[in-house]
Amino acid sequence: MPIPLPDALDEQSTASRAKVSQLRRPGRYLLLSCLAGAYVGVAGVLLITVTGPLGAAHSPWTKLIQGIVFGVALILVVFAGSELCTGNVLTMTQGVLRRRVSVLGAARVIGFSFLGNLIGSVVFAWIVHRAGVLDVVAVPGKTAPGSALLTGMLTAKTHESAEALFFRGVLCNFLVCLALWTAGRTRSDGAKIALIFWCLLAFIGSGFEHVVANMTYFSLGLFAHVPGVTVAAFARDLLFVGLGNLVGGGLLVGAGYAVVARPAESAVAGAMK
Repeated sequence: MPIPLPDALDEQSTASRAKVSQLRRPGRYLLLSCLAGAYVGVAGVLLITVTGPLGAAHSPWTKLIQGIVFGVALILVVFAGSELCTGNVLTMTQGVLRRRVSVLGAARVIGFSFLGNLIGSVVFAWIVHRAGVLDVVAVPGKTAPGSALLTGMLTAKTHESAEALFFRGVLCNFLVCLALWTAGRTRSDGAKIALIFWCLLAFIGSGFEHVVANMTYFSLGLFAHVPGVTVAAFARDLLFVGLGNLVGGGLLVGAGYAVVARPAESAVAGAMK
């Protein structure tokens, strides 16, 4: 049986206080955030290398396989232990609404984890670029399928409207935070992995936008000098996708379940009087 909604909300609220406390050791917290950025980067590079040949062959299975392999990102974040800003949006929103943390404290956690995720993503992308794994080709003289897929992805992202990026960000973190919320309602590690896997398959397969995944993609594009990929284009993507992620995770899931769980909690309190 899933953990009752009020109990799950209490656990998220308690976790929000712990995250604020962790900021007392900023170096440690920054490292945890950098690791989360790298873990998402692992999934992004896996997605590119595995499905690059599928994309080159115009396979209809490309999106599905991308969704299947990307689940490793959040599984590593949860089970290895690290700080992902998009997941923190859920936890800190519920902590604020339950009055366990202040708005300023929540903003500091989200902002600091965002910075760490960015640093970790850039460093991981630089290592991948230096390793040359996206430039591997089966036939000398041909375009590397990984490099071609990355170029196509970034070309599409840089030409999207701000509105499209924002709402795809909303939809993405709606699913990412649902993955974390549902995983938090079970004690079974196997169930947690399954819930995370299906939610991430849904967001990748649907073509939604995750700000931390894009940190790795754009960093790889900058290092590889992909046409049209500039620091300004990178910043634009982070802004609109990041704002969408904030709304999708904080408002739709975080605030939504904070409201849903409260009436049940109040009813229990009333019955005890």
